Amino acid sequence: MLKGKHIVIGITGGIAAYKIPYLIRLLVREGAVVRVIMTPAAKDFVTPLTLATLSQNDVIFHPFNHETGAWNSHVELGQWADLMLFAPTTANTLGKMANGIADNFLVTAYLSAKCPVMIAPSMDLDMYQHPTTRKNLDILKGYGHIIIDAQVGELASGLTGPGRMEEPENILEQITSFFFQHEELKGKRILVTAGPTYEKIDPVRFVGNHSSGQMGFCIAEEAAGRGGDVVLISGPVNLHTNHPSIRRINVTTASEMHQACIDHFSSSDILIMAAAVADYTIESPASGKLKKKAEEFTLTLSPTADILKELGEKKRADQYLVGFALETDDGLESAKKKLKNKSLDLIVMNSLKDDGAGFGGATNKVIMISSNGNTVTGELKPKREVASDIVDAILISLNSNQSS
Repeated sequence: MLKGKHIVIGITGGIAAYKIPYLIRLLVREGAVVRVIMTPAAKDFVTPLTLATLSQNDVIFHPFNHETGAWNSHVELGQWADLMLFAPTTANTLGKMANGIADNFLVTAYLSAKCPVMIAPSMDLDMYQHPTTRKNLDILKGYGHIIIDAQVGELASGLTGPGRMEEPENILEQITSFFFQHEELKGKRILVTAGPTYEKIDPVRFVGNHSSGQMGFCIAEEAAGRGGDVVLISGPVNLHTNHPSIRRINVTTASEMHQACIDHFSSSDILIMAAAVADYTIESPASGKLKKKAEEFTLTLSPTADILKELGEKKRADQYLVGFALETDDGLESAKKKLKNKSLDLIVMNSLKDDGAGFGGATNKVIMISSNGNTVTGELKPKREVASDIVDAILISLNSNQSS
């Protein structure tokens, strides 16, 4: 099941580190290639020699190995890994990961990771239940990381309660399930649009909107993480892609977004149109910077191409089209009309009236309506989790269509 999978295990300074040699042996038996990074404190709990012997790879502590003269690149490791597992993860390292404090090689490798991340916390019960720890775990969940919850049991302090790291056999099971689950879109080509478009007024000014692109980027990462081959067409946003299976195409205007969608439409199996494309563009943008004048200033706007409607009209029977609707009034009815009028298979609606939903924030709250009338109402969640829900809904719908 794990043959050829590249797994980086990050070990921090907790007593549960004694369990990791057994976990490494289990992973290697399943065919995984394992590299180990240790924090300096971790060496107090388990020996590097044991870990190197079982993993069949040198253990890494620092960027430079003074004994061999070798240079260890945190960037290279982040790109090499198919999965990065932190086990055990202390409260100290959780705080560093959540806040980007890269004062050791392990955290620098984490910040360079372009793969899914799993975290198995391990600490005493009071530390595990402390508001700071819970907040850091919530932050890391919001980044889309998978938390392997600590279990209730006997702790090193002699107390009994939550904080005990999950057992190696169960961690192996979660890793195996993760890779199996995330092959659902293997062989599928997915087109995702994200972010705003900017319509030029003059060389320094534009008409745009507040879309940050986060929702579309989360969907692209989720689809790629499940084995899909993703083309992400993005308007101007300050975001980066992590997964190597995402091909990013940057555009600025609605016209450029339209052309990129047409170029990749026929080769796509699933199309997820999350971008906030401008409905109007400036009819005659100025070639030079416009000067401020005392009198009123009028812009003449002309409608842009309706990308979603055009794709809906061209959609083949074997293609699946998802649209988005950001509403303020009569949201549900407006979304249903858009679903029908634009020949969509699924529409994802959110409302600016819901606190924490919509543009700019890290969370969203959506209602998903499929063409067969099935409606799913979601809770307010981090956008990474909403992206997972959306991909789940697409897969359920596709599987239902195949079986009917």
